[in-house]
Amino acid sequence: MRDLLRLADTVILPGFPGTAPPDWLRGRLADGLAGVVLFSRNVESPGQLADLTAALRAENPHVLVGIDEEAGDVTRLEARTGSSRPGNYALGVVDDEELTEQVARDVGRDLAAAGVNLDFAPAADVNSNPDNPVIGLRAFGADPELVARHTAAWIRGLQSAGVAACAKHFPGHGDTAVDSHHGVPQVTVSREELAEVELWPFRAAIREGVRSIMTGHLLVTAYDDGLPATLSPRILTGLLRKELGFDGLIVTDGIEMAAVSGPYGLGGASAMAVAAGADAVCVGGENSDEEALEHIRRAIVAAVVEGRLPEERLADAARRVRELASWHAAQQAGQTGEAGKAGRSGQAGRSGGQAAGSPGANGSGPGTPVGIGLVAARRAIRVTTRAGAAVVLPLAESPHVVELAPETNLAIDKNMPWGAAEPLGRMLPGTTVTRLRESDVADGVPPAALGRAAGRPLVVVVRDAHRHPWQLDTLSHLLSARPDGVVVEMGLPGRTDLGAVHIATHGAARVCGQAAAEVLIGRV
Repeated sequence: MRDLLRLADTVILPGFPGTAPPDWLRGRLADGLAGVVLFSRNVESPGQLADLTAALRAENPHVLVGIDEEAGDVTRLEARTGSSRPGNYALGVVDDEELTEQVARDVGRDLAAAGVNLDFAPAADVNSNPDNPVIGLRAFGADPELVARHTAAWIRGLQSAGVAACAKHFPGHGDTAVDSHHGVPQVTVSREELAEVELWPFRAAIREGVRSIMTGHLLVTAYDDGLPATLSPRILTGLLRKELGFDGLIVTDGIEMAAVSGPYGLGGASAMAVAAGADAVCVGGENSDEEALEHIRRAIVAAVVEGRLPEERLADAARRVRELASWHAAQQAGQTGEAGKAGRSGQAGRSGGQAAGSPGANGSGPGTPVGIGLVAARRAIRVTTRAGAAVVLPLAESPHVVELAPETNLAIDKNMPWGAAEPLGRMLPGTTVTRLRESDVADGVPPAALGRAAGRPLVVVVRDAHRHPWQLDTLSHLLSARPDGVVVEMGLPGRTDLGAVHIATHGAARVCGQAAAEVLIGRV
């Protein structure tokens, strides 16, 4: 029984609260727990994060430390400040594979410096449904060939820094209209269509040597019309292992998500996932305590004892977890050796962008070094001027900015700052801002939103306006009164004909807001 419990410990990646490991987690790691998952609640600063991961390794030197660091909207390292690098969609718009590789390498360096060795990125989803509530900007685009190229480039960049990449959400979450945090999305295309679109980037990821792949909680009816992919042997073992030939680590998306835990419970879904072919069970959300970990652990062992999970399958899953830890150890040893050679020859130094949170990473002042993230964000900007509109840029005086803030999905930190008003205020002192949510305009647009713009330029910042009727209604009201208004779209640009000038940033990262502000004042 103890052997089974240790095997179960090896395949569970639990989250935990706080910015230092709790005592129960330290004890579990010392007793065989093989990995953990970090969230923004665990990160205050690069130094604090490095201390946290060092404390984890003091208990288990080979621990896998995973994190969702996609850059852009989904960042854990920079959730308190907003990301210093744009996300996938902006990189897809630029369509420079070398740039994508540089951005990913920059991410990898920051993760490696903080002691993180597994990044649940990149998203390899093809965002073929513009109304998708959970992928959107997290995808490189809607063209499977483009997504495949940039998925491979991201993996090259990240893994060159010694951090394992994890392509997600297999077999593809892009053509869905349901958020799997809340329900079960369905992908109803044929096997042929799936191969031509959704699977293309995953094949590219496998060819590139991606070390892990994350499952999506999706009902893919062409392969299994009864079980979501995370729980389906036909999809994980049949499609991913046998047809596509992937031999690395298969990790689940958060097992607490309603699409899988709703029908089967945390323990039941975890055991079913391992039986289906998953090697590591990611546990986060609100289920991040010792009680949840023990429940899942016991459920996995019970499934073995009752014959629902072959012991050989559990042992194979544990072996793959250990192999990934060994890969990281080898990478770390190799990079330490290279760094030593570079140091002895006087050539040590970082060739990419500034570290996240480092002085000058924003590139906001004269002579300030510009990080690769800001370079990428600037290149992703697209400006459309309405035919016949009077030239309104650059702004000649400080504007009033109205920011329309929709509810974001659970993958995005709710408290992460975003927008164009803050960087614009630094560049044009006197800039004012009104931020409106849907509830704020339920009875109409507050008069102050326009009143404060009287005699001044008006800038309206939106986020996925095409997905939110209240944003389009509010925007229509503002522009009917101020046809000279400038629109900054920081989500997917469903329409570019709104405003006298329309600026599409293709992301809401901090650097995307800064790049938009630079365009507004004529700096670029």
